[in-house]
Amino acid sequence: MPDKERIVRVPIGPQHPALKEPESFMVDLQGEKISAVTLRLGYNHRGIEKGCEERTYVQDVYLVERVCGICSHSHSTAFVQAVEEIAGLELPHRAAYIRTLIAELERVHSHLLWLGVAGHEIGFDTLLMYTWRDREQVMDLFAELTGNRVNYGINTVGGVRRDISPEQLPRILKVVDALEERTKYYIELAMTEETLAQRLSGVGKLSKEDAVLLGAVGPTARASGVDRDTRRDDPYAAYGELEFQVVTDDRCDVFGRAVVRLGELMQTYSMIRQLVRQMPEGPITVKAPLRIPAGEAVSRYEAPRGEDVHYVKANGTDKPERVKIRAPTLANTQSVAKMLEDGYLADLPIVVAAIDPCFSCTDRMIAVKTREDARTMGWEELVQYGVRWYRERGVDVSKIKMRGDSTA
Repeated sequence: MPDKERIVRVPIGPQHPALKEPESFMVDLQGEKISAVTLRLGYNHRGIEKGCEERTYVQDVYLVERVCGICSHSHSTAFVQAVEEIAGLELPHRAAYIRTLIAELERVHSHLLWLGVAGHEIGFDTLLMYTWRDREQVMDLFAELTGNRVNYGINTVGGVRRDISPEQLPRILKVVDALEERTKYYIELAMTEETLAQRLSGVGKLSKEDAVLLGAVGPTARASGVDRDTRRDDPYAAYGELEFQVVTDDRCDVFGRAVVRLGELMQTYSMIRQLVRQMPEGPITVKAPLRIPAGEAVSRYEAPRGEDVHYVKANGTDKPERVKIRAPTLANTQSVAKMLEDGYLADLPIVVAAIDPCFSCTDRMIAVKTREDARTMGWEELVQYGVRWYRERGVDVSKIKMRGDSTA
């Protein structure tokens, strides 16, 4: 057992310059090494699930896109797939291809974004500038194909909202060709640059057994040798008609997670070429009822960060009775504490960044139950609870000047 008198507890977050979203890590240190980590989420609950239950299915398609700005297509596709299954709708062949094309372009922009963020976290800002410059080509494609760089709005219940013209297909291939050459350079850089390899190798170790036990998904799991990918294991959209390999690695560290994402980029370029070459003719949508018959469905989707799960329950009205979202970060968060065990404090930012977290996607409301009863706090009561909580810890929020305060 560690000597408790030698343990220093360091709070990181909820606001921290290395972490762009509010989350709290309470880190116990012995010297520079981490002996224990406690994670606390729940700082940015936005009530999207409850909001979906107050709106129609058509409105919900756009609301679930706002779960995450990077994985917006992932969430909207997972949601409409569940609704289409309940309603018994058969997705048009061309619509399935367009959905898959947007999905794989989203994977490219997400992995390039992650690679840049990872470089930034270890002080390699040149890599950030290069990858984000390359990512702009994908964002421009999104603007051309969907009308939006973020939250593309391409999906609708029963298909997609916009078609892809024959003139746009060569433009997609041209971008893919350019990005493939850039990705080959990044792969060579990762495999030959000793400084990068040494900085990431052996950091954030997560064994295959622990990855399975803790429910890790996506590149986080595949970098620990877990051969699992929803696109292959439970095909949806057009994935059943594509040839691709699931990229895995057995390094079980941050370097392995970088290798997996770079390998996935190369597979994605191949898949996009197949989609463009095999794009079928035909309609892009089928008529969907405003009122969805009573029923329930679970939809699985392989988002860039990992498996995304949406549960939808319909009651015969134009609004869902229940919507439940399990974002991939929620699945991967369990493994972060394990990755940090016996590691160095200086490695915490890159270890956390290695799962490509989106804590705003993950946050949920927490219901506190006592032995006597269970109750729900209203807004005013919740504010007063927060004031008391901080006051007990020596922070007098009444002395903090808020924006818009006339006394400021």
